[in-house]
Amino acid sequence: MEPVFRTLEVVAALAVRAAGTKISFEGLENLPARGGAVIAINHTSYIDFLPAALGTRARKRRIRFMIKAEMQDIRIVNFLIKHTKTIPVNRRAGAQAYAEAVRALKAGEFVGVYPEATISRAFVLKDFKSGAARMALEAQVPIIPCIVWGAHRVWTKDHPKQLRRNKIPFTVRFGPPLPPRGTAVELEAELRDKMGTILHDVQLAYPHPPGVYWVPEVLGGAAPSPDEAKRLDEAELAERARRAKEHH
Repeated sequence: MEPVFRTLEVVAALAVRAAGTKISFEGLENLPARGGAVIAINHTSYIDFLPAALGTRARKRRIRFMIKAEMQDIRIVNFLIKHTKTIPVNRRAGAQAYAEAVRALKAGEFVGVYPEATISRAFVLKDFKSGAARMALEAQVPIIPCIVWGAHRVWTKDHPKQLRRNKIPFTVRFGPPLPPRGTAVELEAELRDKMGTILHDVQLAYPHPPGVYWVPEVLGGAAPSPDEAKRLDEAELAERARRAKEHH
């Protein structure tokens, strides 16, 4: 039953309802009813995990998310991590988290992964890390591409949160499973190609007014270009390193 996880699901559903958010779930038939799978989610928002998890809930499945280990420093988050089988990832030493994720996949769990690792300020796919492909191959489970669109209008980098009742629509689309075959490099490339196609299709079907910050540059929006976004990411990392150095 997992009472903590169940409570989170109820609270999440109530929060979505309170905000007037309508989530369109597409491709739910691509989620296996049983057995392990890597759920590979694009990353444009701090809350991408929420609509993705509500999507798998519609199939009576739960996702074990991989999140950065620093979140354990927050007492309530650490409590939730321990009681929802969430997998903390130390970015400097991720072998333990990787092994735990593979164990969960072999045990028949869904494991949620952000192949881009960090939020895309351009709202298009960034370069991928190889973890999703490697763990799918090692556990011999499929990868399910998952595109979440609209959540970045609520809470993303460089912009204020919009947590009031805003009626912002979300789309969650699950693509057909990618079988665990070939090399990690080949599977990663296939995953990025499939996710890129789905993301583009979802974006085109979603209203995108010209000139607004949450619309990608390629669709006439004011989001930074991929090159500009990369420079912003580098500046953020440099500032974080400077603060860490001062702290020590």
